[in-house]
Order: sequence, then structure tokens, then C-alpha cells
Amino acid sequence: MDFSIRDARETDMEQVLALVQELADFEKEPGAVEVNLLDLKKHGFGNDPMFHCFVAESVDKIVGIALIYPRYSTWKGPVIHLEDLIVTQSMRGKGVGSALLDRVVSHGKSLGVKRISWEVLDWNEPAISFYESKGAKVMRDWDVVQLDEMGIQQYKNN
Repeated sequence: MDFSIRDARETDMEQVLALVQELADFEKEPGAVEVNLLDLKKHGFGNDPMFHCFVAESVDKIVGIALIYPRYSTWKGPVIHLEDLIVTQSMRGKGVGSALLDRVVSHGKSLGVKRISWEVLDWNEPAISFYESKGAKVMRDWDVVQLDEMGIQQYKNN
């Protein structure tokens, strides 16, 4: 099945949101998606977008996404964070993930970033193997630290 990679458009966000939910279901957290269609349109488009998204399209259907945003490393300088690389179940193993990651890396090179980083669940061995086959280093000695919305509200400033 043929597919192409392109920049996402605001009109793609409904299908993007469906893929985000598909990922949440796969990661065994079906109720964790709080972002909605309006959020994606507001945050991804307009005068000051918070993210950039590439989509893989096949026969007018979005079958994969790579959502990125800029960060800054005090050690390296400008970097990109790959928030999600999602390929719908029926298209896995057909080169869609590779093509999306290729586009992200090419985009990063064009921006002159010093690093592209992302997280992967420690039990997702197919994804880990895929990333390692591309030359990525999976840093198993680092833990992800987050303050969720409630944690932010209850933060102890002392």
C-alpha cells in the first residue's frame, strides 16, 4: 500500500486525535487522553504553534503521525522532542514508521538541532528494537519525571 508523508493540516486533527487515542489504548491507558480536537487545532496552528506534526497519508486516510516540538538543552543547545510516533495497527511493518522518523530527522537536520529525543515504554520491545536499528540510543538508566495537573496544583513550595 502506498503512502506519502506531509506536514499536517488543521483539517487532519480529527484523524490525528483518533491515532492518539489508538496509542493510548495500545499503552493500556484508554482514559488518559485529555486533549481534544479544539486543543489540537488551537495549539498546533495559528501565529504561535506549540507543535509541528507530520502525517503519513494513504488513500486520503491518515495512517501515522510524528508530533514534535522544540526544546533547549543546557548542554547541547537546540533540540527537538518527538512526543509521539504513531502508526495505525494495520500499517505497522510497512515502512510508515521509518518514513515518519526519516522526516523528523531530516527536519531536525535542516533546523540544525543537536539532538532529537523521545521516550519509549520499557515493555515495548518492538519499538525499542526499531529505534535501536535506526541508530538511536535507548537510555535505560534515566527515569522520566513529571508533574501532572494535580501535582502542579499541589506542588509544595518550601
